[in-house]
Amino acid sequence: MHLQTKLPKVGTTIFTVMSQLALEHKAVNLGQGFPDFAVPQRLVDALARAMADGRNQYAPMHGIPALRQAIAAKTARCYGRDVDPDTEVTVTSGASEAILDAVLAVVRPGEEVIVLDPCYDCYEPAIDLAGGVAVHVPLDPQDFTVDWQRVREAITPRTRLLMINSPHNPSGAMLTEGDMRELANLLRDTDIVLLSDEVYEHIVFDGARHESVLRHPELAARAFVVSSFGKTYHCTGWKVGYAVAPAALTAEFRKVHQYNTFCTFTPAQFAFAEMIEHEPSHYEGLGEFYEAKRDRFREQLQGTKLRPLPVPGGYFQLVDYSAVSDLPDTEFCRWLTVEKGVAAIPLSPFYARPPEGQRLARLCFAKEPATLDAAIERLGAL
Repeated sequence: MHLQTKLPKVGTTIFTVMSQLALEHKAVNLGQGFPDFAVPQRLVDALARAMADGRNQYAPMHGIPALRQAIAAKTARCYGRDVDPDTEVTVTSGASEAILDAVLAVVRPGEEVIVLDPCYDCYEPAIDLAGGVAVHVPLDPQDFTVDWQRVREAITPRTRLLMINSPHNPSGAMLTEGDMRELANLLRDTDIVLLSDEVYEHIVFDGARHESVLRHPELAARAFVVSSFGKTYHCTGWKVGYAVAPAALTAEFRKVHQYNTFCTFTPAQFAFAEMIEHEPSHYEGLGEFYEAKRDRFREQLQGTKLRPLPVPGGYFQLVDYSAVSDLPDTEFCRWLTVEKGVAAIPLSPFYARPPEGQRLARLCFAKEPATLDAAIERLGAL
């Protein structure tokens, strides 16, 4: 039998490749973006209690009422937007599922989706599975800001969806209130749907405000806004996220979701509902928590030949390694992992067409101090 792949551009993700290399060579893994510190105790206790109480069967397809209500209350608290927990909030098995569901819900074969490069690697495969065409618009290679004129020029009558991500992975760049005005002007009087990936929404630094699409009614009226409990509560392996969208978009989204995962891990839904309601200080203090880690790590990097770029948000540090090597980034990260014992992620897999001569790697600082210290000891010897 001859099998023709539906995803000819897709192989094993760079995150899996580098994590496997780190394991094989006993490298300090600053590649894949997962914390190595404890989940909040209240959340662990609530999960155990939910399982012990028998909350182990299928949840409602769109999420248990308590969690959807908690998400709606948090949305109002954080962004001043009232959303209907019954018709505008859907719990998903991670943000990646929500992104796939949103794309499949609105993109038809031949329609175009604008993505801003560099972008997370699950975006384009979702577009391909929908039969859509990814149209890549590069961000500024120095500070990863958006050139809205280039975005405007990329729009055609076939454009169906525009995808944004703030705080941005891999750079940490953040969209501003001015960006939101530009975006609203761009989309006004069109039928283009917006997908806003906001999984690092609470990890913002230096007194900045996260400009969620949910703060901006004109944009929110045409948007899926996706977030992740894994990023907020240090439990990426639980794979629980959600999407907020107007009722009409949510109805289409749920048509896909119900035949994708149908529902999401039930005990965790009860645990997150309790955590959001009773310990809002956790997400409110998350920026300060990670800012201390960022600042300590950046200070340590000053003793190496790696040049750290600014990090406005998220928990990744981009470094320019041109003073160490002229290798292309994928080769450099492999060398760094195998020969020097620190795993990093190259930037080129985040691009359709990487900038010529770019020498950047991504390091994750969502780690215990001892992990970062061990990495710095090895990086200092470069």
